[in-house]
Amino acid sequence: MWLASVALLVATASAIELTFELPDNANQCFYEDIEAGVQNVLEFQVVTGGQYDVDMTLEDPHGKVLYKDTKKQYDSYTWKAETPGAYKACFSNEFSTFSHKIVYMDWQVGDHQNKQQHVPDASHPMNVLESSAVAIGNHLRVVDDYQTHHRLREATGRKRAEQLNERVLLWSLGQTAVIVLMGVAQVLILRSFFSDKPRRPY
Repeated sequence: MWLASVALLVATASAIELTFELPDNANQCFYEDIEAGVQNVLEFQVVTGGQYDVDMTLEDPHGKVLYKDTKKQYDSYTWKAETPGAYKACFSNEFSTFSHKIVYMDWQVGDHQNKQQHVPDASHPMNVLESSAVAIGNHLRVVDDYQTHHRLREATGRKRAEQLNERVLLWSLGQTAVIVLMGVAQVLILRSFFSDKPRRPY
């Protein structure tokens, strides 16, 4: 009985969570069939690449633009589907000519926060067990979301640190080369001052 309840709760909501590569001058779209009246949350974040920004557009089945923004690093949009059908989310990197991006997307379909309303009031131990299972599932989902966001922040920070380290290394190598060349030039100039010059006959 409680297994059937858990299966019903899982069926009331779904989620698409993925990380994909967006090449330069590219546009990628994702589709999701959604029933009318269903709550949705679409969240995205650019993990690595260029200036950490993409263009994002969300359209309903009739082509109506629900959300549109340009050169965004991260954002979250919540809406309720008014018409059933395939909703389209497109990510564009067409403004970039040489840098590809790594983009994270989390598309939650259904109300993940209010799943406990489908569980009847606890009147005997079986219902209490069902409520506990749902509560544990909700807490685990929250923990998973926090871990995902922390991993994204860690990946972004690590990439930026690696780029900064590379720039510092190149700058240090350049400074070292300049110092070595200046030292060699000074030695050559000093040697020219003290070298014996042939005397001209009078």
